Amino acid sequence: MKISCVQTDVVFRDSDANLAHLERVVHEEVRQGAGLTIFPECFLSGYCFDSLEEAIPFAESIPGPATDRVAKLCASLNTHVVFGMLEKSGNDVFNAAVLIGPAGLIGSYRKVHLPWLGVDRFTTPGDRPFQVFEAAGVRIGMLICYDGGFPEASRVLALQGADLILLPTNWPPGGTYMADYSVNSRAMENGVYFAAVNRVGHENGFPFIGKSRICHPSGATICSLDEATAGVLRTEIDPQVARTKRVVRVPGKHVIDRMADRRPEMYGPVVAPHTLLRPGREEPLT
Repeated sequence: MKISCVQTDVVFRDSDANLAHLERVVHEEVRQGAGLTIFPECFLSGYCFDSLEEAIPFAESIPGPATDRVAKLCASLNTHVVFGMLEKSGNDVFNAAVLIGPAGLIGSYRKVHLPWLGVDRFTTPGDRPFQVFEAAGVRIGMLICYDGGFPEASRVLALQGADLILLPTNWPPGGTYMADYSVNSRAMENGVYFAAVNRVGHENGFPFIGKSRICHPSGATICSLDEATAGVLRTEIDPQVARTKRVVRVPGKHVIDRMADRRPEMYGPVVAPHTLLRPGREEPLT
């Protein structure tokens, strides 16, 4: 599968303008051969809301008007698209990402780890297990931004068989080291392709740093955009490379298998509940 990662600006609080931009870009990326085009976190609405009340008018159901519109595009072009949006579900608003293909909505993800930043100060933490979806023979897992700094999330997706983990993100200043090092580490640790897709521009006083990157299952950088300017990363991924977890470097003397060599019986403290307070909340997250 050829994939395209779109590092772009977003029009704050203007879903129609952002969807029109998505449609133009996807047409061009399909012309370039892309089977999957990925856009940043909160691409539909923007990210830097100052209250839940301000954000709610820009949240939609999944499926809903935006996903239906993109589904028609994917059907007409026989392609796949991932983009970030705010999801309205009952009384909750989630920071979400959707995967859409020619047959419609394939799956969605709700951001599990929430920083004290932007709209994440007001959204509900993701309440569904991590899940892998299949698109054109490629097994895809989705995370969002801050999730990439928690190795457990990527590991779960790898254990579920992900070939490719996508990380739509809105990295502001302060996310530089995550961009420079965590993306490669998550790829290497799990033997998967890992694509982080950040935005650029300024929004409500916050600049965004770009630095989108696609990494090989070895941890090597395939391609990156190191400046905070708009651009597209394009590469071809081979799922079989990600599925070959046992790497023989010197027959009989040096073999690496980070799935088979795990010792989960030693990792109990990783999943033990904690009682730390999240900023802005009076009681712990559980």
